[in-house]
Amino acid sequence: MTFDMSFYTGLSCGICIGLSIFAIRKYMKMFSNASETVKKFVSNEEYKLVLVVRTDLSMGKGKIAAQCCHAAVGAFEKALKKDPEGLKAWQMTGQAKVALKIDSLEEIKKIADNAKKMGLITSLIRDAGRTQIAPNSITVLGVGPAPKDIIDKVTGHLKLL
Repeated sequence: MTFDMSFYTGLSCGICIGLSIFAIRKYMKMFSNASETVKKFVSNEEYKLVLVVRTDLSMGKGKIAAQCCHAAVGAFEKALKKDPEGLKAWQMTGQAKVALKIDSLEEIKKIADNAKKMGLITSLIRDAGRTQIAPNSITVLGVGPAPKDIIDKVTGHLKLL
């Protein structure tokens, strides 16, 4: 009993096409799940981005400004991938940024954990240690952008920097 080579060619092509479709679907699903990690908020409030700065590190003004910039850019990049609708709402309502102070590593970690549990975007900044502070020190936490009323549930008790 002999089989025509076109049978094996067709069978091979069918398997390859099936596996390719399976792989593409799995690959695309990986990206669609990434946006689900951020909670979608329904709010009539303006959006804001909060920058929580550690004051116990005694950073200079320029250092604080640079670290806040790192946190803002990090939060923006995450929002671009995980919550583009929220990012657009923030951009359309003036891109408000608020700097708040906190005086310990434990407190900033607690704020970060609470923000993540609420589904907020966070950007925790660690310094390289080339200038004023020790390497790998957590300096600033960016939270948001998100509606003011949601962010205030996590950071509303903190004072302005």
